[in-house]
Amino acid sequence: MRFDYALVHLTYTIPPAILLSVLHAPLCTRRDLYKIVFLVTIAVLSTIPWDSYLIRTNIWSYPPDGVIGLKIFDIPVEEVFFFVIQTYNTSLLYLLLSKPVLHSVYLVKEEKGRSRWKYIKLLGQLGLALVIKKGIEYVRAGGRHTYLGLILVWAVPFLWMLWALAYQFLVNLPWTSTLVPIALPTLYLWIVDTLALKRGTWVIEQGTKTGWTLWPGLEIEEAVFFLLTNCLIVFGLVAFDNAVAVLDAFPAHYPHFSGLPSPVTLVRALLLPAQTYDDDRILGLQQCVARLRAKSRSFYLASSVFQGRLRIDLIILYSFCRVADDLIDNAKDPAEARQWVQTLKTYLDLCYGGPTKTADGREIAARDPNQGPATQHIMQHFPPDTQLTLLLLPTDRLAKEPLYELLKGFEMDLQFTASSPSGPIKSEADLDTYGARVAGTVALLCIQLVMYHYPGNTSEATAQRLMRAGHDMGIALQYTNIARDLQVDALNTRRVYVPPAWLKKEKLTAESFITGITKTSPSSSSASASGASDQDAFFMKKLGALRSRLLDRAFAFYDRSKSAIEELPVEARAPMRVAVESYMQIARELRRPGGFVVKAGRATVPVWRRLWVAWRALCGPVGAGGGR
Repeated sequence: MRFDYALVHLTYTIPPAILLSVLHAPLCTRRDLYKIVFLVTIAVLSTIPWDSYLIRTNIWSYPPDGVIGLKIFDIPVEEVFFFVIQTYNTSLLYLLLSKPVLHSVYLVKEEKGRSRWKYIKLLGQLGLALVIKKGIEYVRAGGRHTYLGLILVWAVPFLWMLWALAYQFLVNLPWTSTLVPIALPTLYLWIVDTLALKRGTWVIEQGTKTGWTLWPGLEIEEAVFFLLTNCLIVFGLVAFDNAVAVLDAFPAHYPHFSGLPSPVTLVRALLLPAQTYDDDRILGLQQCVARLRAKSRSFYLASSVFQGRLRIDLIILYSFCRVADDLIDNAKDPAEARQWVQTLKTYLDLCYGGPTKTADGREIAARDPNQGPATQHIMQHFPPDTQLTLLLLPTDRLAKEPLYELLKGFEMDLQFTASSPSGPIKSEADLDTYGARVAGTVALLCIQLVMYHYPGNTSEATAQRLMRAGHDMGIALQYTNIARDLQVDALNTRRVYVPPAWLKKEKLTAESFITGITKTSPSSSSASASGASDQDAFFMKKLGALRSRLLDRAFAFYDRSKSAIEELPVEARAPMRVAVESYMQIARELRRPGGFVVKAGRATVPVWRRLWVAWRALCGPVGAGGGR
């Protein structure tokens, strides 16, 4: 049958390509397309001469009745298409699995003369060189080791080169970014190859193969071929990402890096001596990522669909917010918390060039952002695990007003006391102000970073409107946060972020609200002993009414600002949707009639649903907030 080989593609290689394409399409970026085209081109150009030689020397062949008949350098077009489709499928799997990874945190500065990395590099090179040597011996000997030798001589030198360029990344990256995208396609193609060999779709000549099999029907040479080709694809992608990570992470070395580097730029980045890497920047990014993974999972998920230097800046910004929040929240008493607010103000004053004083009252002469006195202030007054985040904050790209407003929001938190659990929240307007300061400011700063990295043709008036909309969206997210944490805030900090008028409508005060939460808490002895009483159920109904009102307010801000997302630069549009929708899904969970999952006192969104919401947001604009 003249379509045997074509049927292999229709049955086994094209369906996975379609599935992977559908899964990857919402995540696809120009850089991803560039990688795929780059790898496919190299795969085809490097494989054609080798494959043509094998066919012309009768090491393997294709039955005339199994192929269409069209050839390129004696290679059936179906075989050339195999080079393309295998590279495409393995590349897509790698891209999908690597999307959450911030590659810049896996760079390592090597201390000259003292680094273990040189031994790791040499060990890998030596091992691959021995395999090349064995391949040459097989080819020279001829006979039944010929095909295996030709595979090793062709593939392993490329692996040797890629290892020499990207050994750090190949060792450091999570196994989901290296072993899995090699192992899964290899196992799948082993099965496909077994079926094809049994069917006679392609044939290895008896005199040039060892006769060894991995399992019945799968020649060892074919097993090695598919393993090595998938290693080549993944090694090539890792080397590409290694180069881009260097370009993204070190603006001091590459101040004018564009999103799509030329092959020459990629090679230069790979050849940049690791001794010149900025170790503090790498460690600072690692700390930022670890902080967000532990404390801001929704934002960390959303950050994975941003790319390049924008993603790095957003992660640093959000890590700074977490640092400031933790310093104040974890203070041993209100006096220490207020001192941290003042210390942070001094830091901002120094970064933005305003006159300021040290904690003991001495005048400091401000200089350039994050240099001189600013750095000294950070090193003297902040905990070691926070210092690099503060040093990395891109103050040259952020307006100072929102950062100072953020500190005012922290000051509002300090007005909550045991005798005044409502603190500064005396009206709905006060709650709006609080949300604007602690969350609207952060959203506005995110939009500023987007506009900085993708300025395009956006007018100043449009940019200001987008920032106002981002500010409102931040308020929506804060209302969601308050609704989620009503019980936690009342139990742990004795704070009630609900206007007194709302409480009064439910015949409650801030004090009675805290008492009711305490009684209905799962840890309460009365609640655990006999279950929820009628009185408890009545209180929970009031709690639900207050939460519903907070959510109504959240969706009001959300609905009036969400359309602005579609006016953002195209590179940030879908990622920003993910950032917003991942968090607003918490609000939707709280509105679900069937209830919601609570962990550590907070309503949570299951991982599978977060992923689904993120994927749906990437596909296009989401509908009305209250309905979804």
